[in-house]
Amino acid sequence: MTDLRLSMALSHYDRHLPFFDGSVQVDGVNLEVLEVGQSSPLKHGQDRHERMLQKGEFDICELSLSNYLVAKSRGMPFTAIPVFPRRLFSLSQMWVNVDAGINSPQQLIDRKVGLSTFQTTLSVLARGDLQSEYAVSWRKIDWYISKEEAVPLGPLEGVRMQLLKPGQKMGAMLEKGELDALMMPHPPKEALRGGAKIRRLFADPKGEEAKYFRKNGYYPIMHLIALKDEVLKQNPWLAANVTAAFDKAKAACMEYYDDPNWSRFVWGRHLFEEERATFGTDPWPHGVKKNRANLERFIGYSLDQGLLARKLEVEELFAQSTLDT
Repeated sequence: MTDLRLSMALSHYDRHLPFFDGSVQVDGVNLEVLEVGQSSPLKHGQDRHERMLQKGEFDICELSLSNYLVAKSRGMPFTAIPVFPRRLFSLSQMWVNVDAGINSPQQLIDRKVGLSTFQTTLSVLARGDLQSEYAVSWRKIDWYISKEEAVPLGPLEGVRMQLLKPGQKMGAMLEKGELDALMMPHPPKEALRGGAKIRRLFADPKGEEAKYFRKNGYYPIMHLIALKDEVLKQNPWLAANVTAAFDKAKAACMEYYDDPNWSRFVWGRHLFEEERATFGTDPWPHGVKKNRANLERFIGYSLDQGLLARKLEVEELFAQSTLDT
């Protein structure tokens, strides 16, 4: 029997290297693995989420959790497996202009805050975390959006939001004081290069995030793996096989760090051990059961922010064969 020929689009993370180097395969599939970025181009381009959701360009794709929920609530033909290759806390991704006088989350009220898009997963998480963790109403903040949404949205009632003009760059705007703050999944280059006018909102972001983890018990999900429904319906065994392959890739990735010089970080192994002491042996779990609270809270954030056409249950998100994981 000839293996099924499929394409899979992923970003270039350490946990995906076993797919790119061919050491992990999906049983029964002749898989073309494409290195596709989102905000920045990789070998096979960028805009991975839009290319999947708007054009159905790939059979299997790493997708934004938020984009997927918005699409699923509108009946778009995609189904996920409970594999979550990108996670972030929102708190380290909150940046402010040093002259804006913002020293606490409460001081974001009535300020100009930049986002990638309104439905970007980090955007949804940041707004929800501000409200649930710090009692800051996201509806009282003026949101500035850098580009069109991956899944088009209608007007959102009561939301103070406007789209930037083409050519306007959020990092530069934050540095100049044209924005007061910025919350994006990829830090502005102006901040990464040590610009004197930009700093993180929280003086001790690691401490805030460790506290968040102790309280909530999870590292927030950013992305999941989704398949086109037409491919899954024709090959119902595929979801379990793809999930098993990601389990193998994750295990292989963990072994990389047994070598203290695997990464370029001088103290990489020490950092690995310190994180394990804070977050336990696996802050990146696959499966439905260990991620239910994480997913349910994010669905709640999405509903509160007017992004979903209807309430979704966790069981609706994933292929039937993966629900008992």
